[in-house]
Amino acid sequence: MNVAIVGASGAVGQELLKVLDEQNFPVDNLKLFGSPRSAGKEYEFRGKKIKVELLDHNSDFSGVDIAFTSAGASTSKEYASTITRHGTVMIDNSSAFRMEPDVPLVVPEVNPEDALNRPRNIIGNPNCTTIQMVVALKPINDLSPITRVHVSTYQAASGAGAVAMKELEKQFAELAEGKTPTIEKFPYQLAYNLIPQVDVFTDNGYTKEEMKMYNETRKIMHSENIRVSATCVRVPVMRAHSEAIWLATEQPLELDNVRNALESAEGVVVMDDPNAKHYPMPLDISDKDPVYVGRLRKDLADPCGLSFWVVGDQIKKGAALNAVQIAQWLLKNDERLASKV
Repeated sequence: MNVAIVGASGAVGQELLKVLDEQNFPVDNLKLFGSPRSAGKEYEFRGKKIKVELLDHNSDFSGVDIAFTSAGASTSKEYASTITRHGTVMIDNSSAFRMEPDVPLVVPEVNPEDALNRPRNIIGNPNCTTIQMVVALKPINDLSPITRVHVSTYQAASGAGAVAMKELEKQFAELAEGKTPTIEKFPYQLAYNLIPQVDVFTDNGYTKEEMKMYNETRKIMHSENIRVSATCVRVPVMRAHSEAIWLATEQPLELDNVRNALESAEGVVVMDDPNAKHYPMPLDISDKDPVYVGRLRKDLADPCGLSFWVVGDQIKKGAALNAVQIAQWLLKNDERLASKV
């Protein structure tokens, strides 16, 4: 396969290089693209150094089978036609096309077949918080359709990129030395603090991040009946997002049946033994592939309700790994791409 990464120098771009290697993805030729600031940098992949090319409208994507793009929505919109005009499949990690009706939004454990219907040769990689949530929702929804979800997220600095992670580290160091912390990437000091805002506010009082969870969940799960109400919070954690989820199903479910469904689900690990204080935490889940579920219990406020805790690595399953898994599924199920392997 001939593969390209657009935004190779960013946190997700770097993670894509790592995941492609970890997953033993068949890469015969790899091209890296970036901004003027990144162009000329070299990164090693499977023993070979590859130089980042400047992305412009003359960039050559002919012969590239799959391009992973993670350089922001404005870049994805501007260069989509440049990337796809020769038949390249663009798997886009930005918000640029997620809600476009002719762009599938795919989580392989939930709706992989959607990836085959891509009129523009673009596949959307969902928002990180949505990805880990729907992976956990799918096996429950298969038991009884979900009607309502309330979720509170606890989002790590990694969700705001490599610069944000460095800022959090710097703030802790500065505070330890009695200095005033640097505040540039975040609206407030994040170290020793929580910020109940991720992204900008919309007219209804919810942030764009919270509305992504509402809209994307309905699209991925093909359900106009699921209503999602989210509160997204930035927390002083370096990597891996956590979510507290309350949901209601059409019919009451037995907890043992839910547990069995989650334990059998693809991409899910149940880590749930309250007596042993065994539950997922971001410190332990960082750099791991699956979505981890714990604190599973009945909702005391609703006979059809369940409550549980979910943790997943935002850069991995929430971004790079999900994109690579989409590509892996295509290699097995898309006739044109499968013929090349």
